[in-house]
Amino acid sequence: MNIETLRNYCLTKADVEEGFPFGPETLVMKVEGKIFLLTGLDGADFRFNVKCDPDKAIELREEFSCVLPGYHMNKKHWNTIVVDGTADTTQLKEWIDHSYELVKPKKKKSKL
Repeated sequence: MNIETLRNYCLTKADVEEGFPFGPETLVMKVEGKIFLLTGLDGADFRFNVKCDPDKAIELREEFSCVLPGYHMNKKHWNTIVVDGTADTTQLKEWIDHSYELVKPKKKKSKL
């Protein structure tokens, strides 16, 4: 996976918008105004931050060397994923999907 693949994959999801609220070096993906993914554009290696269930975050960090506590984020709820080939593209997409689902507002039930 590279930055363009990541960007295009995120933009296929419903209600996603991209922006640069922290400056031109940090691409931010939001769903309905809430951040679910951030990535730096100026780093030597390709990595991105995604939100994660706290228990799952610990499990992933123990299982995958490419999963680290979220850089500059709440380390309980965010992971930094280093794209170094340790995890395949399918796994990376699953982590992106998980973050998107955690952040995406739940549909409100209509009252009868």
